[in-house]
Amino acid sequence: MSRLGKTPISLPKGVEMKASKEGVLQVKGPKGNLQLQLPAGITLKIEGQEALLERDEAVALSKYHGLYRSLVKNAVIGVTEGFEVKLALVGVGYRANIVGSKLDMQLGFSHPTAIEIPKGIQVVVDKGVAISIKGIDKHEVGQFAAAVRGMKPPEPYKGKGVRYENEYVRKKEGKAAKGKA
Repeated sequence: MSRLGKTPISLPKGVEMKASKEGVLQVKGPKGNLQLQLPAGITLKIEGQEALLERDEAVALSKYHGLYRSLVKNAVIGVTEGFEVKLALVGVGYRANIVGSKLDMQLGFSHPTAIEIPKGIQVVVDKGVAISIKGIDKHEVGQFAAAVRGMKPPEPYKGKGVRYENEYVRKKEGKAAKGKA
């Protein structure tokens, strides 16, 4: 049995949680609403200001007990505090700006690189080189941040590219000049 899955999830004030008979969990909070489909074999039990996920040993999908506990916990955190990922553009001439509902980036390519910003995600560009991605769904925020970083990942020789805020890029030594004979 999952040690993490057995621990209760505390519900802050202002958070409402409902589970339907079909296993659809709805979490409502000050920042918005999230839905999560619980698999067969996992049920939600709410006692006061705590939620507890229980599993049915006979059902095969109940092995995801700890995973779904973490997903429910992330939904509670998302509707109360939200999630944020910060990216930095490193390189001469690299910059970003928001044009309508797209994030337009100049990354040294000959073609434009614009990414559609999904609904439910807020993107803020600071000084043209710092990108802040915010939202209530941890998966969507992380996936969009990975898509932005994937446009030009940091390269190991000069370190140019899009990187996470505190990401360390290990630099390689370039090709050594031929020794004098």
